[in-house]
Amino acid sequence: MSDVSIVIPNYNGMSCLEACLRSVSEQTGVSLEMIVVDNGSSDGSRNYIQEHFPQCVLVCLDQNYGFCRAVNEGIRRAKSPYVILLNNDTEVRPDFAAHLLRAIRRDRRRFSCAAKMLQYQNRELLDNAGDFYCALGWGITRGRGRPSAEYSRGSRIFSSCAGAAIYRKELLEKLGGFDDAHFSYLEDLDLSYRARIHGYYHWYEPEAQVFHIGSATSGSRYNRFKVLHSAGNNVYLIYKNMPFLQMLLNAPLLIAGFSIKYLFFMKKGMGKDYRNGLLRGIRLCRDHPDKKVRFRVGHAFNYVKIQMELWKNILLLVRM
Repeated sequence: MSDVSIVIPNYNGMSCLEACLRSVSEQTGVSLEMIVVDNGSSDGSRNYIQEHFPQCVLVCLDQNYGFCRAVNEGIRRAKSPYVILLNNDTEVRPDFAAHLLRAIRRDRRRFSCAAKMLQYQNRELLDNAGDFYCALGWGITRGRGRPSAEYSRGSRIFSSCAGAAIYRKELLEKLGGFDDAHFSYLEDLDLSYRARIHGYYHWYEPEAQVFHIGSATSGSRYNRFKVLHSAGNNVYLIYKNMPFLQMLLNAPLLIAGFSIKYLFFMKKGMGKDYRNGLLRGIRLCRDHPDKKVRFRVGHAFNYVKIQMELWKNILLLVRM
C-alpha cells in the first residue's frame, strides 16, 4: 500500500498537465499513488496522460460534473489511508507530499493540512495560506499577495484549500466527502466547516509548497461562472452548517455582507449574476434538506467555538 494517494481533477487542462504530473511523479520521501480524474475533457488530455504518464490511474467521466464529483470519484478509488487533493494548474516541490503527510500524522484531530500555495509567476508571493470564514458570510483567503516569508510558521486555520491539501480518507468517508451539489467553489469550506462541527481542526503547513497558476479552468478571478456558483454555494453553506438559532444570531451581519457583495458586483457589471447565484443557493437549500447538518447537543461547545471565530475573523478583513 502507498503512503498517500494524490488525486488530481482535470478538465481541459492540457496546458498545465505536464508540469503538474511531472512534479508529482518526482516526489521524494513517500510512496504514492497518482489518480487523475478527467471531467470529460476534449483537448486531448486523456491520451496525453495515458501516453506520457502510464503510472497514473486515469478515471474518465463522460462529462464535466464539477470539482466535487471528480475528487469524490478519486477518493473512492484511493488505496492509501491519506489523500492529497491537488489542482491540475500547479507545480509542487519534491518534498511537498512528505511534509503534508508528516503534518497530518502529528495529531489525530487534524482533519486536513493545507500546503503553502505560491503564485506561479511570482514565487515570492503567496496565493493561499489557508482560508477563513467570517460572520459576514465571506470566505477569506489568508495571505494572498503577501510575501511568502510572512507565513513561514504553521498554524490553525478555519479551512484548507482543497487545491493543495491532505486529508485522512477515513474521516472524509465518515463526513460524506465533498457535497456534489456545490459543483465547484466553497466546497472545501463546507467540508472544513462540517469537520469543525465534529470537533476536528485544520492546519497550515508552510513546508509543503505549491506553485499555483490560478483560475486555469474557469478564467479570471471574477467571472460570471464563479460569481454565480460562489454566491449560491455560500447561501447553501450557511443553511447546511448553521443551526437556526445561529443563523438568527448572525442574520444582521450576513445581510450586511451579502448586500456589500451585491453592490461590489453591480459595479463590475455582474449584479444580475450575483442575484441569480443567490436564487440558485435558495434552490439548493430547498432541494437538499437531507444534507443539512443536524444539531447535536454533544457538538454545542464546537458551535460556540466556531461562532467566536466567525466574529473574530471579521477583524482579519480590517488588517488586510
